[in-house]
Order: sequence, then C-alpha cells, then structure tokens
Amino acid sequence: MQRISVPQRPDLKLVATEHGFDFHDDVGIPYWNETAYYKFSLRQIEEEIEASVDEIEGMCYEVLDRAIADETILQRLNIPQTFWGFVADSWRQKDKDLYGRLDFSYDGHGPARLYEYNADTPTTLYEAAVFQWEWLQQTSLSGALPKECDQFCEIHEDLVKAFKAIDIPNRLHFACLQKIDDDKGTVDYLEECAIEAGLDTCSMSIKDIGVDPDGKFTDLENFLIENLFKLYPWEWIMEEEFSKFVTCSGTQFIEPPWKSILSNKGLLPVLWEMFEGHPNLIPSYFVDDPKANNLSSKHVRKPLLSRRGQNVEIFNEDKVQLQTEGPYGDEGYIVQEFHSLPNFDGYFPVLGCWVVAGRPAGLGIRESRQLITTEDGDFVP
Repeated sequence: MQRISVPQRPDLKLVATEHGFDFHDDVGIPYWNETAYYKFSLRQIEEEIEASVDEIEGMCYEVLDRAIADETILQRLNIPQTFWGFVADSWRQKDKDLYGRLDFSYDGHGPARLYEYNADTPTTLYEAAVFQWEWLQQTSLSGALPKECDQFCEIHEDLVKAFKAIDIPNRLHFACLQKIDDDKGTVDYLEECAIEAGLDTCSMSIKDIGVDPDGKFTDLENFLIENLFKLYPWEWIMEEEFSKFVTCSGTQFIEPPWKSILSNKGLLPVLWEMFEGHPNLIPSYFVDDPKANNLSSKHVRKPLLSRRGQNVEIFNEDKVQLQTEGPYGDEGYIVQEFHSLPNFDGYFPVLGCWVVAGRPAGLGIRESRQLITTEDGDFVP
C-alpha cells in the first residue's frame, strides 16, 4: 500500500461540470483530491480487504440472528421497543438489503481493523462507483498511470443487479432530505441504477411523504408508496411523528428495518463479545460494561448513533486528546481500544469497503489531516 502523487487532470473543471460537482479555482472539487492515489497489490485487495469484508458481513448476520432472539441487545442499542417486532420480522423474512460501507483502518502490513459499519445511509457512493473509475480510465490514457492498473470497483454493476433481484413489482420511490447535496446526489445516482435495472421510479423529499386515511404512505400526487428507498436513518424515522404508521404501512423499505441493528455503533461490542480476538475486530464495549476497564489508557468513545465522525473522543490517560463536536451522545456510548489510522506523510486514510447485496463490491478512501475522519475529509482514488 502506497500513497503516490500524480498530476491532476487538466480538464478537471469541465469534468466537474459534466458530473454536477462544484468547482473552485483554488481548491478544485471540494472533498475530492486527485493529486494523489493509493496503490495496493492484488493480494492486499483480494486476501486482506475483500476477504475480510466478506467474513465480517457473515459475522454480522450471526449478530442479527442473536439480536432478534435476545431483546437485551435491541435494548442496549436503544432501539424503541415498539419497533422490536418490526425489526425482528424483517430479518426473519430475509427482507433484501441494497448496500452499505464498512470502514477500516489498514496500512498494508497487518489485518484490516473494523472501525464501524455504515449499513443504513452511507454516502460518497457516486465518487466510489463512478467518478474514481472514470479518473482511472482517463489518467491511464494520459500516461500518468501504468495502463495495466486496475481498480476494485464493481459497485455500479452490482447495484443494478441488486435492484433487479429485489422484488419490486410497482413504482419505487426514492426519498431523502433533498436540501443536503451529498444525500440528494447519492439518491439521484441510485435512482439512475434502478432505472437501468428496468424499474419505474419517482423521487421526492422525505418531508413530503403523506399518510392516507388507511395509514398508508402516499406521495404528493396521492399515489401509494409501496416501495421506498429512504436515505434517512432508521433511528430518525423511529422518532418521527409518522413513525406510528411505519409498522402497518405495508411499505417495502430499502434499507430494511434490520439494518438499524448493523448501523448502530453498539454492533461493535456485540461483535467483540461474540468473536473476541478476531483479527479484523478492535476490542469494544458498551461504556457501562465493567470489561471496558480492560482497555488501555488510550481509547476512543463514540455515541451509538453518531454520523460523519461527530462527537468522537480520543482519550489518553483519562484526558481528551482529540474530539469532534456534534449533537449526539444522549442515546449512549461505546468505548473502543485506540487503533490508529496509518500515517502517510501527514495524511490519515480510512478505507470504505462497499458491500452490495451482502457481497464486497468496491473500495473508496477518505483521508484527513487528523485521526478522526469527518465530512471535511477528502475522497482520494
């Protein structure tokens, strides 16, 4: 694994416009950096990254089997009791999921170590599935990259196949908070994949979903929402006023309700309890677990439901060494042994390993100048 400098494409401004990205003369495309790339060996990709993703996904399924049989886990994850049966039924019925992203620390010399699973509403999907692949093709043609270079990137093809495999007989609605550019861009891309798969689609704001007299969800034209892809976290849905209609709505949700278990940071201590010592896991505990005292003086505290690296604290000798701000924490915390991101000349990359329909599909890298990766980190091909 190496971080290698490379010239930026001379027509990047035009490329950005074609893809709907903002472009600024001083910084280029915000949150995208193509003045460097990360290089891996085929063995590292296949044996140390892809194989690890496949194994951890299987371990997560074992967690789900246990969680729906042991309500204390759902309680520890702070999932509202009114949704326990709904979540459990969605797993028992094997409701199909679409995609997720496992975030790892990996330096090329040891096993990839799991930081968390963005199983419900991950973004930076378009950058990973399309934009970095186009960068590879164009940069190889220019001679800036060896022509034999390849990329672990099967995300787009796998998404189209996954949409075809999900039983969606009628219209598929796509909803998110459309004022958030990253969310809308992700949903727009996924809708394109669904259209390529031959589905009838409709896009709307999550705030425009209505309820008819029978408790069924409707769109602005009063059509029933029978199938809904929602880039909106399950934990938010469970707290909304309309949550009382969710379990009886008859709507097929993508992602399915069982993803609320895997997208919770509480997954990490449950994984550690079930598979303690696994080389891809980092020791993790719920904050009130006496076993948390077994962690070294340097450890990390994370809220169960934090997003975009918010409210994460790195402790050293009971003092906060680094922290990020945000609105999370009331829902509870986990603690995790400190395991540093690798340092490549002052850049700290986190590997986002994409999973589509339960299988490894590609890799995307975000890097930061600090040890906690936030939404300010750059995507690097």
